[in-house]
Amino acid sequence: MTTQIDVTQVVANSRLGPYQIMVLLMCFACMMIDGFDIQSMAYVAPEIIRQWGIAKASLGPVFGISLVGMLLGSFIFGSVADAIGRRPVLIGAHIVLALTMFAASYSESITSLMIMRLLSGLAMGAIVPNAIAMSTEYTPNHNKVTLLMLVSSGMVCGGITGGVIAAWLIPLFGWHSVFYAGAIAPLILAIIMLALMPESMQWLTVRGKSASRVARTLSRINPDLIINDASAITTTAPKKSGLSVRGLLGAEHGRGTILLWLMNFMNMLCVYFLASWIPVLMSDAGHSASQSVLAGAALWLGGLGGTWLLGWCVDRRGYVAVLMPTFILAGAAIVFFSWYYIAIHWAYLFIAAAGFGVMGGQAILNAMASTYYPTALRSTGLGWALGFGRLGGIMGPILGGGLLTLHWSTANLLLLSALPIGVTVLAIVVFSRAQNNSWSAAT
Repeated sequence: MTTQIDVTQVVANSRLGPYQIMVLLMCFACMMIDGFDIQSMAYVAPEIIRQWGIAKASLGPVFGISLVGMLLGSFIFGSVADAIGRRPVLIGAHIVLALTMFAASYSESITSLMIMRLLSGLAMGAIVPNAIAMSTEYTPNHNKVTLLMLVSSGMVCGGITGGVIAAWLIPLFGWHSVFYAGAIAPLILAIIMLALMPESMQWLTVRGKSASRVARTLSRINPDLIINDASAITTTAPKKSGLSVRGLLGAEHGRGTILLWLMNFMNMLCVYFLASWIPVLMSDAGHSASQSVLAGAALWLGGLGGTWLLGWCVDRRGYVAVLMPTFILAGAAIVFFSWYYIAIHWAYLFIAAAGFGVMGGQAILNAMASTYYPTALRSTGLGWALGFGRLGGIMGPILGGGLLTLHWSTANLLLLSALPIGVTVLAIVVFSRAQNNSWSAAT
């Protein structure tokens, strides 16, 4: 008699064991390396400006091109991973990232640096969705959200770690050393994943590939599971709905969809404006290279605190009740930062508070988008909301560079960066009223 073994259900009902922890740690490392390499350009920017004798605004396109690469990479390599598997895409993306980061260290012009950052962005765009997807497919249901938030926080940890490492490396070895570090880490992780990272069992099962390979992995997750020649391994993993964006803009979800797009666009514009330009602006204000880099790291440190704490708050108070004060705090912190950026310790405090609000708030927006839509629209809705966030992220660094060419002062630039947060707060108010305030309570 044939025994049906559902891969999805085995993982969902399992206890978190050593094998799954190993997979999650590798995915966390993927996110951490991604965060380090995303932020690396901001950390080396002040030294590049000084050594190359270029205008600050010249680096605006360099910041923006990385995000263009990430946007393209997430679209392109999502489909590639569906065709050939998540494991080879993750390993290959880390190898490409290592090569392009190493090549970036030898850049001698804006053009060559832009090319390398575009290619690095493509690799980073492939890493994030596949690392999160792999984590999702190896976590049990009873603590899935907590574990996924911890894995996702790896990106913020990478940004923080990158700041500390860069602040130590640059004075000793120059800006090139930051890119060397950004090349060595993904290469080491690629070797580790080549040896230890399994393929997605759901992908293997759906594709009808290597049932024995799936069986071995299942046995590592649940040693008590009996698998023999009479076992039929299956999965209930859902397929993509294939619904077009028109489904998001229908009568039931249309207004909420537009508001979610607006919130994501505006907040990510602010996030990447601050992440890209804070080290440069602080250096321009007369702070040392180490202080300027640590100021950039403070943004990520605050974001880490927001990512960990605010999810707990949302579970108890609901989305809107947490989002409103979070973004109001972020806007106020940016305004105070624009007044006190000369005083380094006050600057650190207000930057961290801004990071707590904008990065922690973005984590809430992502969760809100995923729960706003019904199952059939969820992946489409979340994908488009994140896509508009990426567009805002591209615009932020470019906008900053353009305003610098117009000789805007640091204080005015920072004050302007608070404006998108104000728009986000207004969008939250309208969204809440459109939902009849039902999202003010825990959902």
